[in-house]
Amino acid sequence: MEQINFAVAFVAGLVSFLSPCVLPLVPGYISLISGVSFQELSGPTDRHLVLRKAVVSALMFVVGFSIVFTLLGAFASGLGSPLAGHMPLLKRAAGLLIVLFGLHVMGVLPIKWLYYQKSASLSRFKPGTMGALLMGMAFAFGWTPCVGPILASLLTLSVTEGSLTKGMSLLFIYSMGIGIPFILTAFGVGRFLKFFEKYRRFIRWGEVAAGLLLMGVGILIFIDRFSELTRFFPFLNRFVL
Repeated sequence: MEQINFAVAFVAGLVSFLSPCVLPLVPGYISLISGVSFQELSGPTDRHLVLRKAVVSALMFVVGFSIVFTLLGAFASGLGSPLAGHMPLLKRAAGLLIVLFGLHVMGVLPIKWLYYQKSASLSRFKPGTMGALLMGMAFAFGWTPCVGPILASLLTLSVTEGSLTKGMSLLFIYSMGIGIPFILTAFGVGRFLKFFEKYRRFIRWGEVAAGLLLMGVGILIFIDRFSELTRFFPFLNRFVL
């Protein structure tokens, strides 16, 4: 069961990274937090100083939002502990809510409050390791409209875990799903731009896939058959987490 949850969390992170509210902005984020111009980032990657600044800043940015997301996971799982005696009802409610989030991501049933976005002021922002860390935390608290529904779904899943450690682990794995490709992008923005040019035509299909993923997870939780995914993906049982 834990392996399935962690696999879903990591895939959810990748889907968040590929969302239209995040993916096109990644080079801009890296330029902003590192203080390196976009032209320098797009140039040859053998410029060691430029590369080091970009990668270190990207790493600190990921650490920043990972801290916030992991703490949110702890808070959500803490909410579930007092309700452990009502877990069957809680799981049904969580499953239904995740299905609604999936419909929102697909654009079938928009939920207005999930479009809310809190933007941090950049007037006092200074590039560097500490600035990148703080910007990562601001990114997490800002919740772009594309990340919000998926993150909310995972927080809902954390509530059903009823375990502080599991809830934190779930959101940490989600952070890695976003963070690993973000750091890899810092190693080669030029290559990222070539990838994006090919991928942009499939962005809408990515939203549909993300919505279907959430709906599938929600339905399985609702009918209490989520753990049976191991029958279809037996390789997940090989991982000890």
